[in-house]
Amino acid sequence: MSASVLGIIGGSGVYDLPELKDAHWQPISSPWGEPSDALRIGTIDDLKIVFLPRHGRGHRYSPSEINYRANIDILKRAGVTDVVSLSACGSFRETMPPGTFVLVDQFIDRTIARAKSFFGQGCVAHVSLAQPVAPGLQAAVGAALKAEAIPHTLGGTYLAMEGPQFSTLAESKLYREIWNCDVIGMTNMPEAKLAREAELKYCTVAMVTDFDSWHPHHGEVDIQSIIAQMHANVSSAQRLVLRLARDFPRDNQPCPAGSDRALEYAIITAPEARDPALLAKLDAVAGRVLTRR
Repeated sequence: MSASVLGIIGGSGVYDLPELKDAHWQPISSPWGEPSDALRIGTIDDLKIVFLPRHGRGHRYSPSEINYRANIDILKRAGVTDVVSLSACGSFRETMPPGTFVLVDQFIDRTIARAKSFFGQGCVAHVSLAQPVAPGLQAAVGAALKAEAIPHTLGGTYLAMEGPQFSTLAESKLYREIWNCDVIGMTNMPEAKLAREAELKYCTVAMVTDFDSWHPHHGEVDIQSIIAQMHANVSSAQRLVLRLARDFPRDNQPCPAGSDRALEYAIITAPEARDPALLAKLDAVAGRVLTRR
């Protein structure tokens, strides 16, 4: 059995843990273009941890500008087996106020301007996203949140919007009242889809910063209040990562939902019809199945 390697996608503060030993920045190139940044790699209690600043150090990329394919690709190239995505979000529920960490288990993708697959134009694949979150990984994150007494909710639906503007009032009410979503954010799609195509176990921790624009007593969303709450969430996020790393299984555990075997029967293009140039780009993402005789 191979060793677990824990990947964390998040912002500044999360990757500055003093407990991260032998920490260093390692640039990794990707055939899918420029990733958001180099990887911050180190160990916590002998577990290898790989951090990726989603927006780049200094927050250089908007959600629409992030190269999600390159980001997932370099995590795979770094040997990551499990990915925990930490991201700010708005809440559609009074029971999920700012400061709450939501372990979402479903997504609705409303993004419109992003590359959403590694496949196509020479090698077609269709993976299942019925269960977009790896249940074993989510359970481990939930246990860490509970152990640290961090306010959290298990389960929920994440509405992924394009941004970078926030929702109109009509949109906010639609997502909350008609679509029954629980939180809203701009970054977890197509990230979750691409992680599944790369056979990475994936889990989202949506960190609530605001009530979006639906709440009659909280007014419109403004960036100043969001940033203030994001800073307040950093301490909890650091505690979560530290606890998770210390308790995480050192041996890579098979995913009961098949996240780590998503490509087993997904590629439908005949071998003789596959584009060699695309296959070369897929060496990390799909090498497990493409190299089989």
